[in-house]
Amino acid sequence: MKYVLISGGVVSGLGKGVTASSIGVVLKACGLRVTSIKIDPYLNIDAGTMSPFEHGEVFVLDDGGEVDLDLGNYERFLDVTLTKDNNITTGKIYQSVLEKERKGDYLGKTVQVVPHITDAIKDWIESVAVIPVDGKEGPADVCVIELGGTVGDIESMPFIEALRQLSFQVGPDNFCLIHVSLIPVLGVVGEQKTKPTQHSVRELRALGLTPHLLTSRSAEPLLESTKEKLSKFCHVPIENILNIHDVPNIWHIPLLLRNQNAHHSILQQLNLLNQATAPDLQQWTEMAETFDSLTESVRIAMVGKYVGLTDSYLSVVKALLHACVARSFKPSIDWIAASDLEDESAKSTPEAHAAAWTTLKSADCVLVPGGFGDRGVRGMMLAAKYARENNVPYLGICLGMQISVIEFARSVLGWEKANSVEFDAQTPNPVVIFMPEGSRTHMGSTMRLGSRRTLLQTSDCITSKLYGSSEYVDERHRHRYEVNPDVIGTLEEAGLQFVGKDESGKRMEILELPSHPFYVGVQFHPEFKSRPARPSALFLGLILAATGKLEAYISRQNGS
Repeated sequence: MKYVLISGGVVSGLGKGVTASSIGVVLKACGLRVTSIKIDPYLNIDAGTMSPFEHGEVFVLDDGGEVDLDLGNYERFLDVTLTKDNNITTGKIYQSVLEKERKGDYLGKTVQVVPHITDAIKDWIESVAVIPVDGKEGPADVCVIELGGTVGDIESMPFIEALRQLSFQVGPDNFCLIHVSLIPVLGVVGEQKTKPTQHSVRELRALGLTPHLLTSRSAEPLLESTKEKLSKFCHVPIENILNIHDVPNIWHIPLLLRNQNAHHSILQQLNLLNQATAPDLQQWTEMAETFDSLTESVRIAMVGKYVGLTDSYLSVVKALLHACVARSFKPSIDWIAASDLEDESAKSTPEAHAAAWTTLKSADCVLVPGGFGDRGVRGMMLAAKYARENNVPYLGICLGMQISVIEFARSVLGWEKANSVEFDAQTPNPVVIFMPEGSRTHMGSTMRLGSRRTLLQTSDCITSKLYGSSEYVDERHRHRYEVNPDVIGTLEEAGLQFVGKDESGKRMEILELPSHPFYVGVQFHPEFKSRPARPSALFLGLILAATGKLEAYISRQNGS
């Protein structure tokens, strides 16, 4: 196994995840099979219990793993299906070591960070690296490892020591270290400063790791004199100094790396030049150039709880991008804080309230994504009601589906106090209930998680036609609450149609409103399986409906 390690210095949030994904894309374009691992040095076992404001969205894998959003980047860029073990956290490592200690596996020894924690990290990396993730047999050729955080952080020290040992263990031909760093420009002087990177590399070398390549993040392309300075003081050949400057869209980054011969430097270090071919990035070039040339846009009202941090809905944003580009549109997302739509907001913050409603009413379509807790729920219901009554295309995901059920029960059935037991445990009309297998005491990994099958109840529905399947769809889930099966008959008599159910027939997965051009709610998260060249069917449907092209598309698909 060949390893490519991506570390980061100076500041966090440099784009190590996109860099790691892009390096994987370039290596894959050279004919190599690639897998990836993300190391997160925090103590949480996984990302499942973290607030989206704290760490961005929680990405869900097929096996139910709740992981860092960077694994979503890997899956989208590399078109692979990762496992929860591809995300290593300090919590997972310590938990595994302490479980062994309790069992007596260490034969009475004193359990220490070195060697026991570092050995556990190495064993985990080596065992996960050989798991095939691309649907083929046998292990990949290269494993790209992203080390989260910044070099020098106390919490990442055991991982750096373990990776130092791993690099020595596997030998120089099987290990390539790429350090991502920032080259700031001071406003007054306007000069590209290399000193922060020099200090970062010095710290890394003091810990026993010397970068083979240096990837510099900057606003503008690096000057030749800056590259020379970096090469001289960071002990890296000038041809191995890469630059990722700001680009119009992230699909340019693999092309940027290819143009700087990054693949040649990495392949040379890993002794893979004879095995690899010239990188074929034709599809990426077309995608990047197509996106840059788009002029027409679609206005999408995103009504959510965590709109203050767009990373909270990263996969939804990417799925909208994939769907829009596939139809030659540019996504124009209008972020609306759900609470700004509520009546209380008209009194407390009238300007925000007026602006939110103006934005909602000028949108081509409405999307209500997932979330937990009761904040903003009334605003989401108002958005769903507006879309339903005004024939505006609507897609509700997870909580967004439950919202549409509550709103329908209140407005159409006249059940004024209809609610989810998540928001009102005493509601006389519980249209959304707690799942019987859920845990009320533990939060982590106790939801309905991962890929589950949804059986389509009829082929004569928008969802079936968009997916091109009359039988079933497999999508990823992450929820604790579900539509109450006892009220389905009443809801369907009033016009709401549940066209997708789980294998037991009791769990509602997809709803549609046949009298509406596009009013769809899904209990699952279709955004997690969307890919640049293979957009999610439901996001594509939303964009088609928003641009008035859904009927023509469906008739064309059915005609073929």
